[in-house]
Amino acid sequence: MHVPGLSGWILILLVALIMFGPKKLPEIGRSLSKGIREFKEELSLKSGQETNEKEKE
Repeated sequence: MHVPGLSGWILILLVALIMFGPKKLPEIGRSLSKGIREFKEELSLKSGQETNEKEKE
């Protein structure tokens, strides 16, 4: 998987700024970080459940 370099991230942020405007970007960032946080929590819960199931066997 290719990870963009510094110039790539600057370009992505510039395009996002043009598309959404400066007032909308903080809201989008909060929503994105909340989604990532919830995804990680679900993964850890799922991992914990699988560990418990293996211990029962």
